[in-house]
Amino acid sequence: MHNDKRETISNLFEGIEIRSIWDNEKEDYYFSVIDVIAALTNSNNLRNYWNMLKKRMNEEEQSELSTKCVQLKLKSKKDGKSYLTDTLDTKGILRLIESVPSPKAEPFKLWLANLGSERIDEVFDPEIAIRRAIDYYRKRGYSDKWIEARLKGIITRNKLTDTWKDSGISSNYEFGILTNEIYKEWSGMKANEYKSYKGIRKKSLRDNMSDIEIVLTDLGEIATRELTKEHKPYGLEQNKKMAKLGDHAAKVAKEDIEKNLGKSIISNQNNLNYQYLDEKGKLKY
Repeated sequence: MHNDKRETISNLFEGIEIRSIWDNEKEDYYFSVIDVIAALTNSNNLRNYWNMLKKRMNEEEQSELSTKCVQLKLKSKKDGKSYLTDTLDTKGILRLIESVPSPKAEPFKLWLANLGSERIDEVFDPEIAIRRAIDYYRKRGYSDKWIEARLKGIITRNKLTDTWKDSGISSNYEFGILTNEIYKEWSGMKANEYKSYKGIRKKSLRDNMSDIEIVLTDLGEIATRELTKEHKPYGLEQNKKMAKLGDHAAKVAKEDIEKNLGKSIISNQNNLNYQYLDEKGKLKY
């Protein structure tokens, strides 16, 4: 497999994230074995479960499954960094399911079958993926106006990251630093602080922004992109200056709107009012 033939995907099975990589050349997924085991079992030690399963397979002379594992880099759910992770293609995952006693085996098989069909269809008709995204947001109560702004924001963001790449920015860590510069300039908060203010953790910050918050974010990113294209900075420090200058436009717009409204436009509300459980089982917002 070649890097330009692969695409990292996050899919959900019954609310559980299954990290995966789509191989355009093979037209097949490679799924994180650990994530699949998490979706099928109640194990508190997923890696140990997988190691014991491999050991059992070897003892039963069924080691072909573990030897077919491909280690690919997937982003960790704990620290956001990418690590080599055991993955199996769709055929391998189906074989794995047979080795894991679980009442969720059949629902997972159906989910897997539908997922593969949907993804292949999307390769030939990308509009299907866009319609699926729209349906996703509609089912969660977002207005069409909000969805339109969100989709435009995705395009704006991609254009900015492409410009950053041309300016010598390559790592996710650097992208994160520059993104924080943009948020901090107009909102006064870094991305993680903004999330905390809104009472969300793993959920997308933009998915929990109001219309006007999204517009200000887009304005800052568009201005940063244009300044970067014009002044051609290179490296992290020079790009940080452009990000701060670019988002000054969003800051000015925010202050002008707030002056006329007579109140802050930065909301601590999240769109869907997510609730989280802390370790003691109490609701935590």
